[in-house]
Amino acid sequence: ATQDLEANVEEVQVSFRNKTLALQRIQLTAALRNKLKQKDDESRLILETLKQILILCQTIIELQQEIREKEQKLDDIKRKRLSLKKAGGRKLEHIHAMMKKQKEEQANIPMSEVMEKIHQNLQTEKAFTTIIQNVFQSIIIGSRVNWAEDPSLRAIVLQLEKNVY
Repeated sequence: ATQDLEANVEEVQVSFRNKTLALQRIQLTAALRNKLKQKDDESRLILETLKQILILCQTIIELQQEIREKEQKLDDIKRKRLSLKKAGGRKLEHIHAMMKKQKEEQANIPMSEVMEKIHQNLQTEKAFTTIIQNVFQSIIIGSRVNWAEDPSLRAIVLQLEKNVY
């Protein structure tokens, strides 16, 4: 009961202060209106001050609106950044999963298939080498140079005659 009474007293005090402040504002406004009606130097200064206050208040309102817009844009950018970060994380996980899958697939390929591919590549390279050797021999013989007398040409021709296989 005591706490309820204390809370009620506190509410009444706050209400009294608010009403007192409102009354003081009304009285001040009435006094300013009466002073402005006098049209003297003091009333002109008060009017100029009020105009400056109005301009400042409008500026404050405009700036507050700009601040709200900027904060909204910042929040939008933060949301977009977060969504991009999440999407990047998902893509990274997907890439890791694909790489792991590729490694598993490569590990599952039997060694005989790998060896067969290597053997096929070796046979292809040997065939290319033989063709190139035959072309060089044909060029040297077709040029009608006495290759047997020239030691460097003789070494080349004899080397080319060796079978790659």
